[in-house]
Amino acid sequence: MTEFAIDVSHLRKQFGRKVVLNDVTLKIPRGQITGLLGLNGAGKSTLIKCLLGLLRPTSGSVTVLGKDAWDLEDQQKMRLGYVPQEVSLYPWMTVRQIVNYVSAFYTNWDNAWSDELLRRWELPLSDRFGPLSVGQKQKLALVLALGHRPELLILDEPVASLDPVARRWFLESILEMASDERHTVLFSTHITSDLERVASHVALMKEGVILFHDELDTLKDQVKRLRLETASDLPQSFSVQGALRTEVHGRNAIVTVPSASTALVDELQDRWSAQIAVEDLNLEEIFLEMHAQPTSHSN
Repeated sequence: MTEFAIDVSHLRKQFGRKVVLNDVTLKIPRGQITGLLGLNGAGKSTLIKCLLGLLRPTSGSVTVLGKDAWDLEDQQKMRLGYVPQEVSLYPWMTVRQIVNYVSAFYTNWDNAWSDELLRRWELPLSDRFGPLSVGQKQKLALVLALGHRPELLILDEPVASLDPVARRWFLESILEMASDERHTVLFSTHITSDLERVASHVALMKEGVILFHDELDTLKDQVKRLRLETASDLPQSFSVQGALRTEVHGRNAIVTVPSASTALVDELQDRWSAQIAVEDLNLEEIFLEMHAQPTSHSN
């Protein structure tokens, strides 16, 4: 058994001249819940489609559960679960008929587990799929993805249409399924609070590049906001190497750095005779800082 459930190395994907993924390397060990975070257009969905073998890489390698993603066999596909952004199923079939139809393709389908999920999310078994609400369709897609307890579960914005109660049940179901540390989850979402509840690791994407991939706690330990106050106005040229964002307002400056250290704080204090407060950031604040304008000055 391979060490990594997902092993992406130097992946590049372009459509014509447009480069969507640029030298992406992402290795996710088995048993890990990883959040994939990025703005619309960052390349998250394209990366996911490459992982599922729906898109062929322009260059680089993509391995899923030890097999090349483009050449997955039925045996590997039965070990995967996937929820897309938009759910499209047979509109004339009832919820129960769809579950029965999809479960027939899996030798490892867990009927008791899927029935429990149907009950939790209060899905109307006798209603046809077509008239269901967007949220109900998304719930059914989650049941279909979770029903065979996949070794690797890939979720592309799976909770965008769910109400708070359904989101809570979904997150608890993910944690329940992954509690044995044999099931791996890659969870793309814009809801940072959900990632903080379930993900042990996070991968931040921006413009087709992975900016950071490590433990969530490591990210929070590294990225800090520094508030500087000096005795005289700071120069327009004030900057801190590698800063994610810098704002200067006369004698005060706000600097967000990707790797705060005691040495950096001491250096800034000595150089600018500054009083410095170091602030912790939550995941949403870090995400916003990474996408903020890098530098601004005002008098």
